Amino acid sequence: MRAQWSVPRPGLDRRRFLGALTGLPLLAGGLAGCGPEEEAAAVDEPVELSVFWWGGNRRAQATEQALRLYTQQSPRVSFRITWQGLNGYYDRLATQATGGNVPDLFQIDDTLLTEYDRRDILLDLTRHITDERLDLRGLPEQLARYARVDERTVAVPAAQTNAALVFNRDLLRRLDQPEPRTGMSWKEYARWAARVTRASGNRVAGTMDPSGDYRALWLWLRGQGSELYQGRQLGFSSAELLDWFEFWEVARFDRATPSAALVEQADSGELSRQLVVTGHAAASFAWSHQLPELQRLTGDELGAVAFPGTPAAQWPRASMYWAGFRGTRHPGVVVDVLNFLTTNVAAGRILGFERGLNPSTQVRTYVAAGVTDRTEKRVAALGVELDGLAGPAPAPPPKGHAAVRTLLIDAAESIRGKRAGARSATSRFMARANAALAG
Repeated sequence: MRAQWSVPRPGLDRRRFLGALTGLPLLAGGLAGCGPEEEAAAVDEPVELSVFWWGGNRRAQATEQALRLYTQQSPRVSFRITWQGLNGYYDRLATQATGGNVPDLFQIDDTLLTEYDRRDILLDLTRHITDERLDLRGLPEQLARYARVDERTVAVPAAQTNAALVFNRDLLRRLDQPEPRTGMSWKEYARWAARVTRASGNRVAGTMDPSGDYRALWLWLRGQGSELYQGRQLGFSSAELLDWFEFWEVARFDRATPSAALVEQADSGELSRQLVVTGHAAASFAWSHQLPELQRLTGDELGAVAFPGTPAAQWPRASMYWAGFRGTRHPGVVVDVLNFLTTNVAAGRILGFERGLNPSTQVRTYVAAGVTDRTEKRVAALGVELDGLAGPAPAPPPKGHAAVRTLLIDAAESIRGKRAGARSATSRFMARANAALAG
């Protein structure tokens, strides 16, 4: 899906094209055009930036409108935009890298932030923050920190999100069961879910099984003083992972969770398959910015609270980032667009909460004041609640994180499907995950 605003694009002579997640080789040669350390000339002739992101129609409409607003303020700058769904997005970005068409500005998430930085794809923004051409002073300090790799800022949070437990309020009312609450321990939550299952006559499970959900494991570990990663290695022991898997084995025995087949469908990550909207579970695990879309998928009213465990395990988290290409011919313009998308109130109002809460707390306040949608109000309220409770941000995940996520799902599914015991699945995961991180 593509829209183009016509200004002839200056010729790009990029002689170094870098591989991305799929293991494409790092090609030899130098980057043509303005390097990231050069000062960009003032925009005294037409400039067109290529922009690429994933998302749906709502995101596309809002983003295009915000970029048009930038062009109104800077008429010599226009945009060639491309967008698509998340499925296949990174494959396409990798192809663009080898074909010489890396976008000047593109969307990325924490799964690949470190990976792309290691391959010299990302524009280093650190000095632009120092000279305040990129003003991140309005961001929560921990949110800004979550865009740093080796203490260099290589991206700007496009929005802030939180790990959220999304639950079916109408279902719980029909079953005469209490709603989950922020601050419940994991044990309290599992007991609550088992009671919901019993109250439904075993027709609906109390909770999605998150044993293969890296977000849930990460927050569970942080609640115990550990981390998912320490540098480029796993930050937890085999014993800790075994405790996690065995905890959910007990929950399954208590019928707090649905069948393995249903959980595997939801493990795909597709919102339309989340059990809280398919009617198979009273609660599912998601990102808070996904609540409006989940609400559109069901006729029942949904609510959201923090994941179980101490809220201090959470941190202000980028739902996704905007990043610039290290080989862009117009680094100064890229930085100015990043600053505009982050700090401009009018742009913030246009973008709304589609990607999550605006990264700037000041802009976020203006946007929230104009929100009328009840579900978006819940997203904002959860963000406010957790802002005062969250803990420090860890480093973004290291290279190999995508493989670790997949391996965790595989291990959890092998246990649920009784193809492996918890101990053997744990041992296999630890060996394969460490190998993925080492590679």
